[in-house]
Amino acid sequence: MRILIVEDDVEAAGYLAKALREAGHVVDHAADGEAGYDLAASAPYDILVVDRMLPKRDGLSMISTLRAEGNHTPVLVLSALGQVDDRVTGLRAGGDDYLPKPYAFSELLARVEALGRRPRQQDVETTYSVADLTLDRLRHTVTRAGREIPLQPREFKLLEYLMQNAGQVVTRTMLLEHVWEYHFDPQTNVIDVHISRLRAKIDKDFDRPLLHTIRGAGYSIRDTGPQTA
Repeated sequence: MRILIVEDDVEAAGYLAKALREAGHVVDHAADGEAGYDLAASAPYDILVVDRMLPKRDGLSMISTLRAEGNHTPVLVLSALGQVDDRVTGLRAGGDDYLPKPYAFSELLARVEALGRRPRQQDVETTYSVADLTLDRLRHTVTRAGREIPLQPREFKLLEYLMQNAGQVVTRTMLLEHVWEYHFDPQTNVIDVHISRLRAKIDKDFDRPLLHTIRGAGYSIRDTGPQTA
């Protein structure tokens, strides 16, 4: 992993950087909060290891600013302040983990590697778009050509799954398992009814259809393709 250490104690930072490199990681170092912020904001890192008390800019201020700007790189906070309230403050500022000083390197390495295994929040898509159709998972909204389209909860979930697999054929079995959470075909027309309702809302008043029925296979959301029933 590529790791940024933000630590004003040069000796401690040097020891930590050397040990992390020996463990196979690529390490950069910044000696104050301003330099740490500049590096973290401008370069892709897998993990930030940030001392809480830094010159020029406090470590927690640095972290909270990065979070406000949409940077969700996992952060391990290091601090001599190890009381419960101190740890809570660090986590609420945007830290993902908090390790009081003094620490054993083996524990720090284990925590860093655990953070590296977590799914990255910034890698999780929150919006899906196909042509002029956009679904926003956070706002729970759907728009096409700038016009908001109200959907029922099941219709939204159906469209979300289709757009997650845009350009691919989604079978009835896949829809039953992921949208209705059925693990068998109950031989109902529930999918057909919801597809029909969804198509009426997202395609009916627009020039070209995006929701296609692939006969004998399933359904597909895509920008181009034959107009089917």
